[in-house]
Amino acid sequence: MDIPLVTRLPLLALACSGAALWALYRFLVSIRNSRLIADTPLVRIRSAAQGYVKVTGHARDAATTPTTSPLTSRPCVWWSYQISQRERNRSIGGSWLQVETATSIEPFILDDGDGQCLVGPVCATVVPSATSVWYGDSPWPENPPGLFQTFLQSAKYRYTESRVDIGTELTVVGELRSRSEVGDADLETAARLRTWKQDQKVLIARFDADHDGRIDASEWDQARAAAAAEASAAVVATSITRMTVIEQPTNGEAFIVAPMDAAQLVGRERRRAAGFIALGLVAILTWYFGSQLF
Repeated sequence: MDIPLVTRLPLLALACSGAALWALYRFLVSIRNSRLIADTPLVRIRSAAQGYVKVTGHARDAATTPTTSPLTSRPCVWWSYQISQRERNRSIGGSWLQVETATSIEPFILDDGDGQCLVGPVCATVVPSATSVWYGDSPWPENPPGLFQTFLQSAKYRYTESRVDIGTELTVVGELRSRSEVGDADLETAARLRTWKQDQKVLIARFDADHDGRIDASEWDQARAAAAAEASAAVVATSITRMTVIEQPTNGEAFIVAPMDAAQLVGRERRRAAGFIALGLVAILTWYFGSQLF
């Protein structure tokens, strides 16, 4: 259907202005990020204070069972994948429709040789250390990526998997928080009561106040109170485990995990800013020349 000329011009103006405004916004975000990253001093994990930090180190798996990527089953500390299906009635090289995607949320360890901390990647901008793209005819890949599969673009499905491999040297910029873990008094109380129930002789000898050979309701209340008191004392005496975690900042600062050094990360943000400015200029020029044609 042919769109009338009187309609085409407003549509072009709307599209170009929207693209220009979006590019300007992304430019400002990238410039802000580059300045923030450059102005944040690089610190060692052991001596880092709570707050916004920039640290470097090697990625280590924090899980007891090694983390593996879903599509290729390769060891990693972070993964993300997409499965896209070629749209029907499209020729080779046509558009793809995303049908499934997922990203890992499990924390991993960052080790700088002097100390360690956890990195919680939720809401982070993660730059992968490796990306695989390959094709197949099933909704889930039946074979790992290979040289020939990568170029087999006549297939029905496209699989894309990104990873941060174990041992990758990373720069992480985010908010460092310290958390403390202590024992749970309620769980400790319940555990003590279960133990006492299993040894009725000791339970009766300790709490059978009227010596009738059984524990009545009031005596059981005394046993619960004693278990709670002992559990609280045990929790207080237990050593406190402290963890440092780098997570999404609460004030809207950049949260980035990237396999590059700090200087390269600043350069990446500046290149992104330049790209968004170029996109904005293209949108403006498109509007200008398009309006001349109409």
